[in-house]
Amino acid sequence: IFTTRPDTIFGATFMVLAPEHPLVAELTTPDQMAKVEEYLNYTQSRSDLDRMSDVKEVTGVFIGSYAMNPFTNQKIPIWIGEYVLLDYGTGAIMAVPSDDDRDYAFATKFDLEIIDVIDKSDYPGATKHDKLGKVINSGFITGMEVPEAITKMCDAIEERGLGKAKVNYKLRDANFS
Repeated sequence: IFTTRPDTIFGATFMVLAPEHPLVAELTTPDQMAKVEEYLNYTQSRSDLDRMSDVKEVTGVFIGSYAMNPFTNQKIPIWIGEYVLLDYGTGAIMAVPSDDDRDYAFATKFDLEIIDVIDKSDYPGATKHDKLGKVINSGFITGMEVPEAITKMCDAIEERGLGKAKVNYKLRDANFS
């Protein structure tokens, strides 16, 4: 999976694959196949730009399989959703609805669990996009400030052989006038 916020892994309650991710075919259970195929037909008719700009309608389908959260040992459902793009990160995300607007909208629509993991009460005006706050409900990083927790989680992920921290840069248009 891909995440920009390893410090929130204790709040990951589902994961989402891009509809065209190769694991979709492998992980879709027989009882979900018809729904998944119908959804894939829908998403194949839309461009990446359409998928990312049309945020009014949240769409997705449960594929019938589960992943294991390696820090909580909880089974979490695997979905496909058009808000995840194959060419961003790994095309598979951990969804933390308490700390991401798109994940929140998805969880709310499909009645998925939401676990608060960042207390921003000491930072009036802080949004979900700000890497500020005190970590809560998060095992060994509970009580840490977010920047410290990010470092600690990256270390723990690497020590356990679960992944590697990597920086992704986004190029954006700039107006220099």
